[in-house]
Amino acid sequence: MGIKLRLSAMNFLQFFIWGAWLITIANYWFGTKGWDSSDFGIIFATLGISSLFMPTLAGIIADRWVSAEKLYGILHILSGMAIFYLPFVNDSNTFFWVMLVAMSFYMPTIALTNSISYTALKNNSYDVVKAFPPIRVWGTIGFIAAMWVTNLSGNKATEVQFFISAISSFILGIYSFTLPKCPPHKSSNESESFIKMLGLDAFKLFANYKMALFFIFSMFLGAALQLTNMYGDVFLDDFKHIPEYANSFVVKYSTIIMSISQISETLFILAIPFFLKRFGIKKVMLMSMFAWVLRFGLFAYGDPIDGLWMIILSMIVYGMAFDFFNISGSLFVEVSTDAKIRSSAQGLFMMMTNGFGAILGSVVSGFMINEFFTHNGSKDWHSIWVSFMVYVLIITILFAILFKHKHDPKEIAEIKH
Repeated sequence: MGIKLRLSAMNFLQFFIWGAWLITIANYWFGTKGWDSSDFGIIFATLGISSLFMPTLAGIIADRWVSAEKLYGILHILSGMAIFYLPFVNDSNTFFWVMLVAMSFYMPTIALTNSISYTALKNNSYDVVKAFPPIRVWGTIGFIAAMWVTNLSGNKATEVQFFISAISSFILGIYSFTLPKCPPHKSSNESESFIKMLGLDAFKLFANYKMALFFIFSMFLGAALQLTNMYGDVFLDDFKHIPEYANSFVVKYSTIIMSISQISETLFILAIPFFLKRFGIKKVMLMSMFAWVLRFGLFAYGDPIDGLWMIILSMIVYGMAFDFFNISGSLFVEVSTDAKIRSSAQGLFMMMTNGFGAILGSVVSGFMINEFFTHNGSKDWHSIWVSFMVYVLIITILFAILFKHKHDPKEIAEIKH
């Protein structure tokens, strides 16, 4: 089997594991278990908490003591064991701790997927810039496939979604030991390397006004991503309580409708180079923020029949909302930081979005929905989405005013070197 095919299979399974439950867990939490809305936010906070420290710790271990592909396999097996146990948990507090364990093992594997892919491609004399994107897109395909499997099998609100995920983790964990060898490399300067890998040297970027603003806005946009992951599918599923929508396609196959977002994501990735070259980083990030405004606004006013076009359009603009900020943001960090701290600066960017941003979005939204938008057990989805829309609109306006960055076409050329 060719190296590209093997890495594509790894990426497919990596995100199939996540897609099996990430979008549908709210249906299980609210529908099957009937647990409290305010507690649900802490489940998605586990992604943020684990992203604050575990990817860095796993990176240190892989660089110093254990081959990356072996560590990758061990982490997936451990994560699978925790996920497999979730259906047997009958209280929300224990569910949180088990999920935290699962995510502490799973989140580092996202970075390790890239590391293994880069190493294998370089060792086999491939041009990473050209070879990796077609391999990585199989991760998105895997995520979509898992969503479809969970929905079409009738398990979007059952414990089976966790069994699907866990079994896939075990398969990938075993498969990982057959991947190309990625042995550890000890640095000649252990002290400096350790500090760099922890990303501590990147924190001095907060002394720069523009960089500090960028990282703060990254955190706020990271919160927006959690809102759509947490509540998108359960919002569509809740239309079943309205008689005229109960038998609609959207209600029956809500997860498949949600998967349009991931399909859109693959298409907008291809458009990013054109938009960056033509409009520049700041305008592309503003497009992303405005797309988030549309995402939530269309949800607020859409419905499964007359407003179906709004729901579909909301799924399509997700690709721009997600990709345009994350990728252009990563590019901004790349061209705005010194080469000596570039890697740790990228880690800081991920920490602000997937770490602090995820925690902010998860915990605050869970509290607000429970306190202000839940009445007699029913959620006021229109008001929920409007409040989210206003939240992102305020961020967009502030970013446009406060963040100063002049477009330089050379930025796009710099990222290739």
